[in-house]
Amino acid sequence: MKFTVADLLDQLSTDHSSEPDQLAKILRLSNKTDKASLDLAITSLVKIGVIQQSSEGGLTRPQVSELIDARLRCSSKGFCFAIRDDGGEDIYIRDHQLNHAWNGDRVLVRVTREGGRRRSPEGGVQCILERATQSLLAQVEQQSEQLLASPLDDRVLAGIELPPEDSKHLPGDEVSSVVEVRIDRYPVAQHLAAGHIVRSLPLNGGPAADRDLLLTKAGLQDRPAAPRSSGKTPATKGRVDLTAQPSLLLKGWRQEDAPGLPAVHVEAKDGGCRLWVHVPSVGERIGTGSSLDACLRDRGEALCLGEIWQPLLTPALNKATTFSSGSEADAISVRLDIAAGGEVTDWEFMLSSVRPAAAVNADQLIALAERKPKARSIPAVLKPIKDQLGQLETLRFCCTLLLDQERSCGAVQLDLCPPQLEALGDLRSADPSGLRHRWIDAFNPMDPHSFLQPLLRAADRAWTAQRHALQLPGITIEADEPDGSVMTDVAKTAIALDLPLELDDDGCPSASELIQAFQDSNHRRVLEQQLSHALPPLSLVASTETTSASADSDVEEAVPTSPNTPLTPWTCATQHYAHLVNQLLIVALLSDAKDRPTVRHKTRLKLGLKGVGTDLTWPLFTASQDEKLNGLVNDRTLQRLNTRRRQVLELEKDLLSMIQARSAQLLIGQQVEGLISGVQSYGFFVEVGESRVEGLVHVSSLNDDWYEYRSRQNRLVGRKNRQTYQLGDSVQVRVINVDALRNQIDLEVISQGSAGSTEPKSSESLPVALSER
Repeated sequence: MKFTVADLLDQLSTDHSSEPDQLAKILRLSNKTDKASLDLAITSLVKIGVIQQSSEGGLTRPQVSELIDARLRCSSKGFCFAIRDDGGEDIYIRDHQLNHAWNGDRVLVRVTREGGRRRSPEGGVQCILERATQSLLAQVEQQSEQLLASPLDDRVLAGIELPPEDSKHLPGDEVSSVVEVRIDRYPVAQHLAAGHIVRSLPLNGGPAADRDLLLTKAGLQDRPAAPRSSGKTPATKGRVDLTAQPSLLLKGWRQEDAPGLPAVHVEAKDGGCRLWVHVPSVGERIGTGSSLDACLRDRGEALCLGEIWQPLLTPALNKATTFSSGSEADAISVRLDIAAGGEVTDWEFMLSSVRPAAAVNADQLIALAERKPKARSIPAVLKPIKDQLGQLETLRFCCTLLLDQERSCGAVQLDLCPPQLEALGDLRSADPSGLRHRWIDAFNPMDPHSFLQPLLRAADRAWTAQRHALQLPGITIEADEPDGSVMTDVAKTAIALDLPLELDDDGCPSASELIQAFQDSNHRRVLEQQLSHALPPLSLVASTETTSASADSDVEEAVPTSPNTPLTPWTCATQHYAHLVNQLLIVALLSDAKDRPTVRHKTRLKLGLKGVGTDLTWPLFTASQDEKLNGLVNDRTLQRLNTRRRQVLELEKDLLSMIQARSAQLLIGQQVEGLISGVQSYGFFVEVGESRVEGLVHVSSLNDDWYEYRSRQNRLVGRKNRQTYQLGDSVQVRVINVDALRNQIDLEVISQGSAGSTEPKSSESLPVALSER
């Protein structure tokens, strides 16, 4: 079909009916076959209650429905849960209730059994809204007379029938490879899914082949065709001329095709500082609903593949918006006044023209960090920015103020930078937005993006406050609260390592309390890794306001500083389409909004200025403009952007794992020292080598004793010799086998090393301290 059920439901309202012919026109279904598919879909959806059809044939969505919109998440062991879009409790789906839905599919679920205190609700898939898998990696198998593709992703619990001519791809002894299979028909009734092989992919073809494998695995190998347009030319009228300001470009990425980044300027002010953030004005060049806008929306995110990029922007648009030293460019700027305590006390948004004075890279920051404080000579690498060294010091002071303020408000800061492997390319640098994870990154004075992160978050917070004050829509980024039981498990692990931590009666410490306990521990990094797994991921959420009414003067305009407060990001529109949508709203405010009640009034309001909402007594936009702006943040766009965000994060994780595994292949047969990074009942994981690749010592290989797993202390203990293996211990291992595609590294213990601690003969568990509260 040329449409999905989700596409069909997007065109239906609960209030107004739509005719089938009208839907066919909207969905661009012209031939008889496509229209017959639409009629069949409508008939089926009416029968199961997803849509309603009147006696005249009009179609609507029911006002109230028992069906829940969710995304299916399956594990390799066959357990499947429906993750609800509304944030409600996950629904367990038994295999016979999947109705041929696969991992990642968007589905409608009916709850069949309510949950209890320790039991998730159960349900069944009633309808598949949208398939997540159009192609996949697989290996070809011959089963009796059937030729099947077995997916490498063991979360896809299905085999795919192949035509006989694909038998030429059966595995042989010459070249080790996998195949890309395109799905032609999804499973229905007793019939398996059917597909055909698109191409064969080598497993050991070098870095380019590895990237191709991972793109295919993530479903990102087919990139939407890009129009050549660089978009509209920004207007010159109404721009603030800031070309005389010596702003700096902080460039951590080294690849030429990397996305453009903001420029910043800072100066000391009243014990604090005044900060300017200048962002490339992508939003002014994009026509909403244009072919260029549609292309960027489909792409969703820029992809960093280590040594190469697949940018979000088209080449022409990227060239037109990227800042360079000494060149004038159009920008969206915000001026932030930051007090001595790190609070943002004032701000103003504006359209501007800027001319960055210099670019600062990682090599220069390294030289600056290594330079002696009283040295008179300037290293050669620093001479191009010698006039900006004072501003860099002020910039570092500004970052310190903002980071201290974030931590004082409960933000979780973790020091989990990736290994500095050359093959990682631009993935070695921190994400400049600082919004990749639920935590904030520890400050690294040698990484330009580490400087940018707190500055860009401050700019995002200022727009969040301004947007709320003026009741503008936007796309926010937020996260759920951490699971208390998982946080308690992390705390128990810390207590087992003799860290000074107490559990209250509920047994659920905060992330900030855990960080404080980890701070001076020798096991800090492995404990922070455990904590990072307990923090829920960030997601994009639509926030729609009513701008046709006058702004409420009582709306709180303070900059949000709580880590749980949703932010409205806009500063990295060259990387993320969600940022671009928010930038479009800023442009609309500064260019199209009414800054006075009528043309007769001579006094105009500065709509980008903090506190302007108290003087605003008229609608900012017309009703048609309101409708257009709110249409930018519709639910369907958010679902697609969240899906793409998950794909990109998984791709980056897989790329890091692949590069680490390739480095481990060089260690096969060698004895190396490693650090125990996790303990389970089936064995323990060990980080080895410069790449910090993680391998498994399976419990079956520990043949010197019978080992018991003590989950409370997160350790394995030998029954006879009392030998223990626990988190953070050092251990000597040998690398036995490496599967780079599945990221499976098998290890065996050589000697006990410093992990060779012996537990007392008593088998009593370590005590857990409880507070009196």
